[in-house]
Amino acid sequence: MEPFYRSIIGVARTLFFAQGLKFTISGSEHVPARGGAVIAINHTGYMDFTYAGIPARDVKRYVRFMAKKEVFDNKISGPMMRTMKHIPVDRAAGADSYHAAVEALRSGELIGVFPEATISRSFEIKEFKSGAARMAIEAGVPIIPLVIWGSQRVWTKGYPKRLGRTNTPISMAVGEPIAPVEPAEALSATLHSTMESMLHALQESYDHPAGEYWVPARLGGGAPTLEDANRMDAEEAQAKAARRAAGGA
Repeated sequence: MEPFYRSIIGVARTLFFAQGLKFTISGSEHVPARGGAVIAINHTGYMDFTYAGIPARDVKRYVRFMAKKEVFDNKISGPMMRTMKHIPVDRAAGADSYHAAVEALRSGELIGVFPEATISRSFEIKEFKSGAARMAIEAGVPIIPLVIWGSQRVWTKGYPKRLGRTNTPISMAVGEPIAPVEPAEALSATLHSTMESMLHALQESYDHPAGEYWVPARLGGGAPTLEDANRMDAEEAQAKAARRAAGGA
């Protein structure tokens, strides 16, 4: 029993109800009832981690998410994140968070990971980092693919948040477990193709008005293509590096 985590979920569900969010979830039976597993999630919006834990509650389990260290440094969110046993990711010392996740997996936890590392501006699935695959292989646990669609309409990179009553539909699908077969690069590629196919299937039953900012270019929307989004990300990373260099000079 985890009363604090459970109470936070209760608060979140109340907020979701107040927002009028309409969840459609399929495949939650693929979340293992016991034992460790990597939950690999696509990333289109800032609220993804609050939605991605919902399917696990169908089997009465909690997901420990890997989140950037800054969230843990905050005086309010930090103690909450630590109480819920989430794992801080310090990009300057990534090995520590990786080993902590592997140990948690070995002890039977569900670890939530965003293999894209950052929000996809195109809302297509970006190239994956290999961490999710490597953790699964080292811990000897399966990867459970989970795709979310619609969260980018609530709050995403470059657009105002819409946290009022929007009645936004949020669709989620959980896929069958993927065995942790080496090498990590091949496993990561399998995970990527699986999640891409799952996302396309999920989108088939979702209404996509032409030209909307949250609709992928592939579906007639106003979002940038994956190639353009990657260029934007690279330019942003270069600008951040330049600011850091200037600040340290």
